[in-house]
Amino acid sequence: MSDVCIVGIGIHPFGRTDGLSGLEQGVFAVRQALGDAGVDWNAMQFAYGGSDSAGNPDTMVESLGLSGVQFINVRNGCATGGSALFSAQMAIKSGEFELGLAVGFDKHPRGAFNAMPAEYNLPDWYGEAGYMITTQFFAAKAMRYMHEHGITATALGRVAHKAFRNAVHAPHAWRREEVPLDTILQAPMVSDPFTKYMFCSPGEGGVALILASEKKARELGKPLIRLKAAAMRTRPPGSFEVFAPSIDIDRGGSATRIASADAFRMAGIGPEDIAVAQLQDTEAGAEIMHMAENGFCEDGEQEAWLAEGRTEIGGRLPVNTDGGCLACGEPIGASGLRQVYENVVQLRGDGGGRQVPGDPRTAYTHVYGAPGVSAVTILER
Repeated sequence: MSDVCIVGIGIHPFGRTDGLSGLEQGVFAVRQALGDAGVDWNAMQFAYGGSDSAGNPDTMVESLGLSGVQFINVRNGCATGGSALFSAQMAIKSGEFELGLAVGFDKHPRGAFNAMPAEYNLPDWYGEAGYMITTQFFAAKAMRYMHEHGITATALGRVAHKAFRNAVHAPHAWRREEVPLDTILQAPMVSDPFTKYMFCSPGEGGVALILASEKKARELGKPLIRLKAAAMRTRPPGSFEVFAPSIDIDRGGSATRIASADAFRMAGIGPEDIAVAQLQDTEAGAEIMHMAENGFCEDGEQEAWLAEGRTEIGGRLPVNTDGGCLACGEPIGASGLRQVYENVVQLRGDGGGRQVPGDPRTAYTHVYGAPGVSAVTILER
């Protein structure tokens, strides 16, 4: 079976864009991706689109053109974008189609996400008791992890510090100013151990990817950025997840560990073969925990990795080269696709001041969402 290739990418800058709806930002990204691929909308044989709170993606055909294309909506929490991409690549892998679209966008109001218990099959009392507040859950999870594995608050600060420094060179990022490490560590506490600089913010943005069969990609004359693996998995027994009302005594694995292991198996490579990675960092602790869950290090080794700069742009494994969610914010439908967009930029060598040196040939993305879903991709060129 031939590989699925990414032949076009487009992005609407993340942050706040008054006067433009989330869907309109998605349309902007699609038009940019079509131009990048050198094709027009009528050439699209299918589309998968994701949005959590900015409308049904299929309605963008009113702006792009009433071509009759089948357009399927996807909603999978923070893994929405990754799930749309997974679905799109399966459509091409099946042999049914040669060219299609994965798009994600969102426009969240200022403040925290307002998830409702009923949406996650939880009773009303769970929300009334405050357990739907994600800042509290992620802080408790990080505190437990730090205690068990010897991670310090300084390590959390280094994750955020790196994010803002990287974002200076990412035109699509929201927060593009470096923040000193001391400022991050001494900032007002939101939920212990996280200060205000250690959380991402709900935001706005759109990302689109044009996918093609290898045969079609060659016809278009595009560089072959191959999607070697795309895995989306749900949680196993004993996992500890956001919006999970209890912790099993017998602890199990996680959706991320399953998705990561399956993706590496599909791609036929291991963590040591990855040149650049984008890992879910809704808060600074998430990046640290996900370094281990995705197989890049052992639990507890992150302290040394960060202190020694191994996840910096020029380090052993550059992580979140555009600043990740911490600097870009998180429009839920677009966030996972932003990671893939960034990896295509890196594999093309177009990263500018954030470009990973050494001509990277492999790239990894990981996104995680409630109530315990994870999507992973591996790109090669």
